[in-house]
Amino acid sequence: MASLSPENLTEPAARRRLRAVQSHLRPEGGVAAGGLDRDSCVRASAASGEFNGRGYSVVLPEDLRTGKWNVYRSARYPLKLVSRFTDHPNIGTMHDNFEHAIETFRDYKYLGTRVCTDGTVGEYKWMTYGEAGSAREAIGSGLRHHGLLQGICVGLYFINRPEWLIVDHACSAYSYVSVPLYDTLGPDAVKYVVNHAAVQAIFCAPQTLNTLLSFLSEIPSVRLIVVVGGIDIHLPTLPPTSRVKLISYLKLLSQGRSNLQPCCPPKPENIATICYTSGTTGTPKGVVLTHGNLIASVAGFNRAIKFYPSDIYISYLPLAHIYERTNQILSVYSGSAVGFYQGDNMKLMDDMAALRPTVFCSVPRLYNRIYAGITNAVKTSGTLKERLFRVAFNSKKHAILTGRNPSPLWDRLVFNRIKEKLGGRVRFMSSGASPLSPDIMDFLRVCFGCQVLEGYGMTETSCLASCVDDGDTLSGHVGSPNPACEIKLMDVPEMNYTSEDQPYPRGEICVRGPNVFRGYYNDEVQTREVIDDDSWLHTGDIGLWLPGGRLKIIDRKKNIFKLAQGEYIAPEKIENVYSKCKFISQCFVHGDSLYSCLVAVVAVDQEVLKEWAASQGIEVFFQLISLHQNSSLSIEVQSLVVILFLHHRNIYEALEQLCNDPRAREAVLAEMDAVGREAELRGFEYVKAVALVFEPFTLENGLLTPTFKIKRPQAKAHFAKMISDMYDKLSTSDPSP
Repeated sequence: MASLSPENLTEPAARRRLRAVQSHLRPEGGVAAGGLDRDSCVRASAASGEFNGRGYSVVLPEDLRTGKWNVYRSARYPLKLVSRFTDHPNIGTMHDNFEHAIETFRDYKYLGTRVCTDGTVGEYKWMTYGEAGSAREAIGSGLRHHGLLQGICVGLYFINRPEWLIVDHACSAYSYVSVPLYDTLGPDAVKYVVNHAAVQAIFCAPQTLNTLLSFLSEIPSVRLIVVVGGIDIHLPTLPPTSRVKLISYLKLLSQGRSNLQPCCPPKPENIATICYTSGTTGTPKGVVLTHGNLIASVAGFNRAIKFYPSDIYISYLPLAHIYERTNQILSVYSGSAVGFYQGDNMKLMDDMAALRPTVFCSVPRLYNRIYAGITNAVKTSGTLKERLFRVAFNSKKHAILTGRNPSPLWDRLVFNRIKEKLGGRVRFMSSGASPLSPDIMDFLRVCFGCQVLEGYGMTETSCLASCVDDGDTLSGHVGSPNPACEIKLMDVPEMNYTSEDQPYPRGEICVRGPNVFRGYYNDEVQTREVIDDDSWLHTGDIGLWLPGGRLKIIDRKKNIFKLAQGEYIAPEKIENVYSKCKFISQCFVHGDSLYSCLVAVVAVDQEVLKEWAASQGIEVFFQLISLHQNSSLSIEVQSLVVILFLHHRNIYEALEQLCNDPRAREAVLAEMDAVGREAELRGFEYVKAVALVFEPFTLENGLLTPTFKIKRPQAKAHFAKMISDMYDKLSTSDPSP
């Protein structure tokens, strides 16, 4: 959609459109708090809905000839989509952004890592913005020294650490294209990405070097491998005939410092990165993002959310994912400090205690664990403490939802100790990558007493397409459009979703704006499948507009299948409902057009299942085998163990056996039915049979993508026998198909 500013309106139709839009918006007048100009301060009309007198989005006509008002924009900037930072419109590329940071925050702390001395991990040691800028220049010059020309692709194949960002900054400064390689993609996918993008240089860690060397002859484009954290004398020697040079990061840094080259700044339209999305089927797709895409996305986000030079951000989410990448861009723009975790998720809480961050961005997977940890601790703290927590929680939650300041007494008595779990200074939390339960959103806001926002987006939208607005205390939605884009809902008749639905318009979420990607790398066919002739990106997600112009994700268009009776099923929606069941750690819902009902494979929450078993008098007895094999025991005692093992029907050799107990399956299915009724699932959306498994779905067993989404074809094949058995049993009990 073209800008609606008056100077661009030359046709009568455009003038009519502007008048219609202006009559739809009612300026507040003057300058708003926070320095927003008059054009930015608008109220949404009834067409977009209002909530407590406030509209978060405004609705505009896509085409005046149809009279249909269906395009939503942020109420902050309705007349022109954001593509640059308001305070620094000259920043058009990632290189410009980092240059701005060096100039403004040269001596500020930037990149921090924990120092290990004699095997003991100590405090954080910091590199300043100025020092990082010098290292960036040396690395870029080193790549030029090895003959790598601008425009070529550079792979990054290691986990979060300062060198990752320095290499990325070097790519921006010298017009290289960075290509993140997931350390969890697996060798075949890494090989595919390297060849597909014709990567010429790869930065890796000692841990991933062996993987690269195992198929080095199959990646002919690679000319240089740089080992981060390696020492040259310890690196393997390649055959003299090899076309590939293998050096350490420190050596490249030294070579660059001895041969400094001037930067080759990119233009906003140049490619900044190709991010390969793992996908749930097929080979990875390379999402092409320009410098302009990334700057627009972060500039839009920055209109609502501010980071500051005093902020400290902890980096542990994979930098190969766009969510963490855009958080880093905003940190650089704001001059914030970035502390890295040790690389071990099990030690993250220890890193948090040492770093004491003020900004914590995470995903529902971790927030769910935090929630479970706190609630379990409360339940086992004793009756008096549990009652105190409940009273404090309910009082503070009510105050937050009604817009009042909670009593500081509750923090002193209860919540300050919880805040210390994340270091005690977190002022801002965000959630992305998948839906966050409204209950957990409210829980985080109460317990940590800070701003908690949820966003929605994808790699193809340079991360953020919408975000909850500051001050909006309603949970269960993903907010209003990023000021860098506009959103509309497109009818999906096969799922009975239309933009005319009442009381809320529903349909497939489509996004358009300067943050939307250029296309899939060397894949015009798949690009055309998601971007239409009017430049709308079709996300495959189903949403609805709540009052106030707030977007809520309700379903998924992709991965739908049809049951025998003709009903369409979106399994991810149902899996999200069942995820609230206490027994369920993970859930895979499956259906078949030959059958009229759904079945599910559930990876159980082991502790919950153990507690249930104990309550039913079913004892999960792990020690029997080890006792029997303990040669120090007398023959009589060993014999008694064997007798118990063979004859006590309620004692199991291991928890896996408990999963096969019909009583356990019945209990889990009953709990799932209760959760389904609470969520108002339709009759055909209920699972009719369930199989329990002990082992979780993981990256290692091939059932999850690196972004922790279920690989549905792989899961279907992996659990084929279980699925077949469930349908056979259902057919026996109910002859109808």
